[in-house]
Amino acid sequence: MVERFLKQTTFSSIEDYNKNLEFIIPENFNFAYDVMDVWAEEQPDKLAMLWTSDRGEELSFTFKDIKEQTDRTAAYFQSLGIGKGDPVMLILKRHYQWWLSMLALHKLGAVAIPATHMLTKKDIVYRNTRASVKGIVCVNDDYVTSQIAAAMPDSPTVQTLIAVNSDAEADKSVPEGFHSWQEEWKNAPAFIRPAQANTNDDTLLMYFTSGTSGEPKMVAHDHLYALGHLTTGVFWHNLHEGSLHLTVADTGWGKAVWGKFYGQWFAGATVFVFDHEKFNADTMLRQMERYHVTSFCAPPTIYRFMIREDLSKYDLSSLKYCCTAGEALNPAVYDSFYEQTGIRLMEGFGQTETTMTLGTMPWMTPKPGSMGMPNAQYEIDLIKADGTSCEDGEKGEIVIRVGDKKPIGLFKEYYRDEELTHEAWHDGLYHTGDMAWRDEDGYYWFEGRIDDVIKSSGYRIGPFEVESALMTHPAVVECAITGVPDDIRGMVVKATVVLGKEWKDKAGDDLVKELQQHVKRTTAPYKYPRIIEFVDELPKTISGKIRRVEIREKDKQQ
Repeated sequence: MVERFLKQTTFSSIEDYNKNLEFIIPENFNFAYDVMDVWAEEQPDKLAMLWTSDRGEELSFTFKDIKEQTDRTAAYFQSLGIGKGDPVMLILKRHYQWWLSMLALHKLGAVAIPATHMLTKKDIVYRNTRASVKGIVCVNDDYVTSQIAAAMPDSPTVQTLIAVNSDAEADKSVPEGFHSWQEEWKNAPAFIRPAQANTNDDTLLMYFTSGTSGEPKMVAHDHLYALGHLTTGVFWHNLHEGSLHLTVADTGWGKAVWGKFYGQWFAGATVFVFDHEKFNADTMLRQMERYHVTSFCAPPTIYRFMIREDLSKYDLSSLKYCCTAGEALNPAVYDSFYEQTGIRLMEGFGQTETTMTLGTMPWMTPKPGSMGMPNAQYEIDLIKADGTSCEDGEKGEIVIRVGDKKPIGLFKEYYRDEELTHEAWHDGLYHTGDMAWRDEDGYYWFEGRIDDVIKSSGYRIGPFEVESALMTHPAVVECAITGVPDDIRGMVVKATVVLGKEWKDKAGDDLVKELQQHVKRTTAPYKYPRIIEFVDELPKTISGKIRRVEIREKDKQQ
């Protein structure tokens, strides 16, 4: 498969990779047709996905199964009026219908919008209106469906709601206003393939990603974004047709298409899925042992929990290759995992706006804590505040030099926000907003964000979202959200709060718990502040802007 899309398919060194990586770009590329259906034609009985759940379920999907079931899913969506260009939000946790829905939307030329199941009514209304969402496919979960139903009066563009049961609850009724996937999908008419589903420039999918101010941004990707992930699966994950690969990621995260979808199937690997409600290191390790997982990728948080287990209790002899991304990797975690397994963690770096931009490839010796070197499909540089390039050892912002032609994998735009797009992408540079330094061997080392986005347990949390939620509580006059380093989660959310006069005598543990619960009810629960400090005033600039950096520096000193 890889030889269809690369002029050279194997590399022996970083120099070889940098010099000779060159994509073959098809006209009107569509991942569902040009990769998945080709696998189904050439190797129909090859195992594409092994899906398991914490409910005891196990399903195997060959490439032939995937083709047949995505055709049926596309036909089902067609019967409900979903077609080319229609934005469809997917809130499906790790149910296997997420994979079927993603590929079906690709086949129709529709726009997939993966989203987390923890969204509140407010979050859903914002996404529906900003993206003009036409349909929502969601798990038949009481919380999820109730939040969606509550959002409908303020979501005029949404025409179709589909609820999906787990197989273990196949007979569970769906709420009023929702179509039942279980009842209707099996009776879908024949699929009518569009004459031309898309061009390379058409929008493939969109992700909402948190920023430091304002509401979440809409990151729009074209169809070549999928092709850009070939390097993610084939090279960074080092996958091949015999691989059984597990990436730990909610399907609402961009990391899901990094590790559970595009690149893995370019390589012809089998995607292993463990559909679980709550992460438990022992349970995850038992699944890896039972099913003989060969390749694994997870954010550092997961590895931090795993190394706290006695790894000698598990037979991980099938495990050959492990990667990590999502936040900076602590070298102590690398060392502990290596000591217990003999496997070196291969770190990578990228954003919702990109595919992998920096990584530790198989032909490289990893340096614990380093993100690796630039992925050759991007021209990466470090620049100082004056715009000049950094020397080795100097800290600067990671940028992508775009030039006249957008590299494969870089986003199209922030949807419907030309000003925000230009702010990040101008004068031939895409500004990542991430700071790093480069050593004398060409390895990059992460320093932190220029802005204030908090990464906690793999989640990106924008301060403004949490501040907005806190400010709706009557006790709060002002607040600032910052991240505090944490051994387990990487960072945890801290709220520095100024209370109203009538609430000051109530400052204490009870009010802390009340504010935490208030945030959980108002926005997605994972954003709540685990630390709350009450202060008389916030540090500010002359112009009145809150100096979060001052709060962070104070926390470091304490």
